[in-house]
Amino acid sequence: MNILFKKVCIASDHAGYKLKEIIKEHLINKYISIFDMGPFENKSVDYPDYAKKLAKRVKAKKSDIGILVCGSGTGMAISANKIKGIRAAVCYNIKSTRLSRQHNNANIIALGARLTKKSVSLKLVETFLKTSFEGGRHLKRIRKI
Repeated sequence: MNILFKKVCIASDHAGYKLKEIIKEHLINKYISIFDMGPFENKSVDYPDYAKKLAKRVKAKKSDIGILVCGSGTGMAISANKIKGIRAAVCYNIKSTRLSRQHNNANIIALGARLTKKSVSLKLVETFLKTSFEGGRHLKRIRKI
């Protein structure tokens, strides 16, 4: 896998905890360095807290990109997108994932553990990590966000 990003961080809420752990193990097995921002046990937590913490890390460039997992992906994306400079995209298939990087230069992928199969989620993360931003006509639009 030709990865574009060296520093990846991940976080979830309780609904996404199991998938977060699966994604983390998958990436570690592919020798990708990943920083887990929690939670560290499967108990009820508030997703905005984890989305904000991860988004601030990406904004500060301590990580190149982030992975957020909750039940639908939507709550995490909405929360992360409140941070200036963050472009979190809910991704649900290969095309939406590829376009989120190529056209929107998304720096966080948000996944829905209750809506997306584990095997599909792993493919989406890999696609996100290896897809580059096309720039060009898309750059002027990104600057307007």
